[in-house]
Amino acid sequence: MKHPRRLMAAVAAVAITGAAGAVAVSRSGDGSGPPGGTAVALGAPGNQSTPELSEAAKKSRQREVDLLLAKRATAVLSGDLKGFLAAVDPKQPKLVARQRLLFVNLRKFGFSSLKYFTADSWAAPQLTEKFGPTTYTTRVMMRYQIAGLDPRPVQTDLGYTFVQRSNLWVLVEDGGIDETLSRDGHRQPWDFQEVELVRRGKVVVVVDRRELALGRKIARISEDAVDAVRRHWPRGWNGSVMVVAMAEPRVMATLWTTGNGRGWTIAAKAVTLYEGEQAGRTKGAPVGSRIVVNPALRKDLDEDLLVHEMTHVATVPLGGQVPIWLAEGLAEYVRCRSVEDDPQWTVDPYRRSVRSKYLPGMKKLPDSAGFDQNGDRAYGQSWWAVEYLADDIGMKKVAALYTDLAVHGTSEAAYGAILKRHTGKTPAGLAAAVKKFRG
Repeated sequence: MKHPRRLMAAVAAVAITGAAGAVAVSRSGDGSGPPGGTAVALGAPGNQSTPELSEAAKKSRQREVDLLLAKRATAVLSGDLKGFLAAVDPKQPKLVARQRLLFVNLRKFGFSSLKYFTADSWAAPQLTEKFGPTTYTTRVMMRYQIAGLDPRPVQTDLGYTFVQRSNLWVLVEDGGIDETLSRDGHRQPWDFQEVELVRRGKVVVVVDRRELALGRKIARISEDAVDAVRRHWPRGWNGSVMVVAMAEPRVMATLWTTGNGRGWTIAAKAVTLYEGEQAGRTKGAPVGSRIVVNPALRKDLDEDLLVHEMTHVATVPLGGQVPIWLAEGLAEYVRCRSVEDDPQWTVDPYRRSVRSKYLPGMKKLPDSAGFDQNGDRAYGQSWWAVEYLADDIGMKKVAALYTDLAVHGTSEAAYGAILKRHTGKTPAGLAAAVKKFRG
C-alpha cells in the first residue's frame, strides 16, 4: 500500500499544544492562546429575573421550561419536527429556519439518549430590553449519547432565551449569550450548516452535505488509522471514533497557536468529552473524544495525522493524569510505527534529527512549559522516551505504566513512585537513559 503523503509526515517534527492531542503541521506568526483541552466559561451566571419575582415563581418557571425542553428532546428521538418547533416563536422566520436545520442535523447523528434541561439563569439585560419583562435567559444543558460511539452520556451547553405568552413559554433566541459560553464544549457539528454523516464500521465522519465524496475518502483513511492504532496499542480499543471535517471555521472550537516565538497552527485536535459539563466546572470522568479537523486542512487529511489523534481517542478513557510527555510521546510512537508498517517508508530521517538536535541538550522529560517553549524539541524528546521504554520494558509494560499514571498519577510523589515501580527509574534517571538511547 502506497502513501504519497506519508514520508513528509514521517520526517516532520511536530508540536503539541496539550494532552488533548493537537498536532501542529504549519507555522503562522507569533500567536498564543489557551492551553489545550481547557474549556472556560467566559461569562458569569447571574439572576436576570426582576427583583419582584419570588423564589416560588422562579422554580415554577424553571419547571415549565424544563418540561418544554423535555418535549423537544422527545421530538428529536421520535422524528417529530412539528413537536420540535412547537415552542419556537413563529414570528421569527430566521429563528424557525435555524431550529428546523438543527432538527434535521440532530436526526442524522442517531442518539440513543437525549435530554435538555436548564442549568442556570444568566443576566442578559439587552435581551430583556428587547423581549420584555418575562424574558428568561438560561444556560441549557444537552445531555446525549450517540449510538455506537459514546459508552456513556456526555454533555454540552447552549444558551436559550424564552418569553412567556398567554401562560406558555416560547423560544425567542438561540444564540444571545453564545459569547459568554465556553469556547470548548459549546458549539457542536450540528449547530452550523447541514451536515452529512458517513459511517464505515465504527468510524463516523461528519462533513458538509455538499462534501459527501470527501467524507467517504476520510472514512476509508480513518479505518486504516484505527487498524494501525489497534496494532500498536496493546490495550483493547473498539475503534469507535467520530471525525469532524467540516468547512465551517467555527467548528474548530479552540484554534490557537503556540510555540517558541514562531507559532504553530494545529491541523487537528482530539477533543475530550466528559460525563459532566464541558465548561470546566465539574467535568467528571473522561468518556471519549471527537477528532476535529482544521477546516483549512480537511482536504489534505492523511492517515499519519489520524493515527496520532486516534491514539489519544483510544487512551483518554483511561484517565486524565498522564504526564504530557507520555501522552504525546505514545501518540507519536504509534504514528511512527504505523508509517513503518509499510516497507516503502521509514522514519529514519526523523530519528536522526531527534538524536542530533534534541537529545544532546536534554535535561528532563518534557513538561507543558517545554512544549510551549519549543514544540519541536519537546515532541521529539517525548517520542524518543517512549521508543526507549518500548525497547527497555516492552509495550505491554508501557501500557501498564500509562494506565497506572492515568488513574493514580495525581501528584509529583505519586508520579515518581509509579514511574519507579514500572521502569526501575526516577524521572531524572529515565531522562538520562533516554538521552543516551541511540535506538
